[in-house]
Amino acid sequence: MICQKHLFQLPEEIHYLNNAYMSPLLKSVEEKGIEGMQRKRNPISIKPVDFFTDVKGVRQKFGTLVNCDPSQVAVMPSVSYGMNSVIRNIPYRRGQHALTVSEEFPSCYYTAERWCSDNGAELRVVARKDDLPQKGRDWNERILEAISSDTAFVVMASVHWMNGTKFDLESIGDRCREVGAKLIVDGSQSVGALPMDVKKYKIDALICAAYKWLMGPYSTALSFIHEDFNEGIPLEESWMTRINAERFDRLTQYVDAYKPGATRFDVGQSSNFISMPMLDEALRQILDWGVEEIQEYGRKLGEPLIDYFLHKGATLDDEAYRAHHLMGLQLLADTNGEALLAELQSRNVYVSLRGNNIRISINVFNNESDVGELIAAMDK
Repeated sequence: MICQKHLFQLPEEIHYLNNAYMSPLLKSVEEKGIEGMQRKRNPISIKPVDFFTDVKGVRQKFGTLVNCDPSQVAVMPSVSYGMNSVIRNIPYRRGQHALTVSEEFPSCYYTAERWCSDNGAELRVVARKDDLPQKGRDWNERILEAISSDTAFVVMASVHWMNGTKFDLESIGDRCREVGAKLIVDGSQSVGALPMDVKKYKIDALICAAYKWLMGPYSTALSFIHEDFNEGIPLEESWMTRINAERFDRLTQYVDAYKPGATRFDVGQSSNFISMPMLDEALRQILDWGVEEIQEYGRKLGEPLIDYFLHKGATLDDEAYRAHHLMGLQLLADTNGEALLAELQSRNVYVSLRGNNIRISINVFNNESDVGELIAAMDK
């Protein structure tokens, strides 16, 4: 793969190594959004069937991306919505606990905490040991050790949002299936840039914010939800999730039955005529590039960064526990992270400060100049 910056509107002088914060819009995605707004000028162009067609394409493309049946894809506004939709439907058995990892994203932590509070259960947190040179390997091993027959569910990211640690989802999924625990994964910082297979990893629910690596608009999220939840209670009772939804003339012939699969968990007004065509186009482009190619592009482009950090004495995990599209450089204790971030931005270099990590995220619009400017700015 070559640099795809020509497909975006990013100015040449901006070195945006911050896709984990928010992706820039592709030109083609922006065009779909403008077309969607223009359709609303004359609503007679929007037919009843259109309430379902764009969403159908999004389900199909996301299903291809994560290897699931499109009927098990739910359209949502956020990760917190998806986490709550799933976790509230996990039954509690006396003596059970929930499990997560340290400094997990708040949407995951708060939802698990609520489930534990409602059921009188303990929320156990597996912490990363920052004093170890190979943090990722040790962290993954202790997560596996913590999963037991009393674990109701594990909620965690596939790649840690602050430091870029890559979790061994295949081993974690195998362990969860062995003890009967549910595996709930936040894929916001990986799906679209790192290969994902919900069947291979035995994932019970995968929730992804769509405005990062899926390159869609804000306030959109996509979820795979396993068939085990197909009889669950959704957060809301949208008319669009019922089996008679396509017949606008029969909507008051009320029915109990939902559409098959995970559709019952859709947010109301999921057929957003602006955001859904945008998201559909973004997914089309990602599938056209190929996720493996995106990850390999990040690996090659990030090699000088890895060499630079190692030369400066930083400790990095081995490749098995390090994502190539997202990395976190742990700052020394006396480093003023906010001052460093401001200095980088004054040089048009954009990364994120997350905890005590400078988070660098690489995507297909980045090039050697972006990496070189970051290294030069860090040296200063």
